[in-house]
Amino acid sequence: MSGMHWNRMKNQPRNQERADGRLASQSRFRLIVQIAATALANGYAIGYAKGAIFTGPTKAVCVPVLNCYSCPGALGACPIGALQAVIGRSRQIPFYVLGSIMLFGVVLGRLICGFLCPFGLFQDLLHKIPVPKKKMPARLDKPLRYLKYGILLVLVILMPALAVGPYGSAPPFFCELVCPAGTLGAGFPLVLANPSLRAGIGFLFGWKSAVLIAIVIASTLISRPFCKYLCPLGALYSLFNRFSFYQMDLDRAKCIDCKRCERHCPMEVPVTEDINNAECIRCGRCAAVCPVDAISSGFGLTPQSLEQGKAE
Repeated sequence: MSGMHWNRMKNQPRNQERADGRLASQSRFRLIVQIAATALANGYAIGYAKGAIFTGPTKAVCVPVLNCYSCPGALGACPIGALQAVIGRSRQIPFYVLGSIMLFGVVLGRLICGFLCPFGLFQDLLHKIPVPKKKMPARLDKPLRYLKYGILLVLVILMPALAVGPYGSAPPFFCELVCPAGTLGAGFPLVLANPSLRAGIGFLFGWKSAVLIAIVIASTLISRPFCKYLCPLGALYSLFNRFSFYQMDLDRAKCIDCKRCERHCPMEVPVTEDINNAECIRCGRCAAVCPVDAISSGFGLTPQSLEQGKAE
């Protein structure tokens, strides 16, 4: 063990105290950004009072997050909802929607999930409720991580393209059958504000409410279960994590393998093995808690994992 490495190990308790303070500051900053992003995406406050949907020109623009088009406050279109709508209506490739998603993904990767997504914020707040926390058993966790890709392929792409109704179009299956963000942001506010909608509540609304309740309960126990297992937009952005302009980097020469980064990761990413893993939401907790400042993030980084890949 080198002298420099030994000194870092010896100073670890003091460094951990500094890292804990840094984590608190970073968590406050991220919370502020999450709240601001949620307010910006849902800035049509009068819609909640009227129980009406905003129909201005910005509604034709895709926001980068899962944010229901029918939410009374929504100022833009949800990319997953728009993707299904175009495919289900015309069976054509929605180049504008895919281009928007690719642009967001190439620039930020899943940083969008960690800092900008309203439903991500909702899950983070639920997880702060002081109840005993759980971890999904590894034998279930690993296969369940692929479920969101199946939802993306089947409910978002294939079923809208193939399950054509009597009028020549297909419904947005993910939005109608699964999306808890739509139930929370659009379903409940619209039903509460419109007596006619309350009178027409049926099985589908009950099913969607049950899905939301299940995710609410799971979120108090498990960190971000919807992001880990069900979100098709997270599945799309995960494809760009290794190649996005915004990257994470681990300096292995500094790392003392204390694993604090992995213990604090809400997505349970194997940080020391694969810091730019597809599951990483770039929340920054790993960098904040590192006692030797071995983790960095930002634009223009060339992660060591990529450099090693080139060398091989």
